[in-house]
Amino acid sequence: MTALTRLEREQFLAEPHVAALSVDGGEGRAPLSVPIWYQYEPGGDIWILTGLGSRKQRLIEAAGRFSLMVDTVEPKLKYVSVEGPVLDTAPATIELLREISARYLPPEKVEGYVDFAWKNHGEQVIIRLRPERWVSSDIGSL
Repeated sequence: MTALTRLEREQFLAEPHVAALSVDGGEGRAPLSVPIWYQYEPGGDIWILTGLGSRKQRLIEAAGRFSLMVDTVEPKLKYVSVEGPVLDTAPATIELLREISARYLPPEKVEGYVDFAWKNHGEQVIIRLRPERWVSSDIGSL
């Protein structure tokens, strides 16, 4: 088992995996951990899109930081976990919704999903995280 180099972990995080987001759940509660789409370019900041006023958004705002953990088990076990402070929260745009949707959906499904989500998911926000602490491993082929 070996830790990934900076380049390897940034490239892995830039791939379109579904992340597990964790944030302090508040007094008397366990951390909130939920699956989420995210966007990342090597060397940059990470952003997620979530509902304005959602529990997730309120907890992230209160904590001022959160973590994402991304893994894959095929063809080998590899993961990257990144944690850091929230840089900002801003209203989502249809262009950013399209960008993150194109990361996860086949090209022919993007516009239909974007149209549906923009009309039906309510007001959304973008939350940006500055990667500060990294944990990673490449366990090799299984």
